[in-house]
Amino acid sequence: MNGENPPGNTLGGGAQLPAPPGTFEMFFTSSRHGARLARRLVVRRLAEWGIPRESDASHGIALLAGELTANAVSHGHVPGRNFHLRLTCQPPPAPAPAPGEHRSPVTARIEVSDARGERRPELRDHTAEAMAHQEEHGRGLLLVDALASTWGVTDRTVGKTVWCEYAVEPTRLGGPHARPEA
Repeated sequence: MNGENPPGNTLGGGAQLPAPPGTFEMFFTSSRHGARLARRLVVRRLAEWGIPRESDASHGIALLAGELTANAVSHGHVPGRNFHLRLTCQPPPAPAPAPGEHRSPVTARIEVSDARGERRPELRDHTAEAMAHQEEHGRGLLLVDALASTWGVTDRTVGKTVWCEYAVEPTRLGGPHARPEA
């Protein structure tokens, strides 16, 4: 059931409605492979939208998408059910501005929906003492909390959606990871 639009977003005869500008969504198998593929497609779509692969913004959004999809696979997996990823950038990123022009900030929103509504993410204590006694799981949400402007959980009829937002400031489109322009 992979496709860029969820069920119900079709025209008669199965034709897909085009996604609004700055929107990417797709169902993925609830597996490590599905989570890895989702992260890669997020990076690809960001590059298509003008957010360079090697920019701080692309790295940050990819890390957030990776954590949310990994959590959906680890904690939200129901056999036979996929997870759904939706990425939006508002306003949609514009091509690189001409010299001297100002680029407007963009907010990227990542939503990952899974089928287990009873297993809600919780931010655990992150003091050094608590971390020493914590098992290996539970640290990804600390990264989400640190990188995202805001995050939360929304209930669905079946399951939940964990979402976060990342402010893409024009200066973060460059940064130490950006390639020099030719």
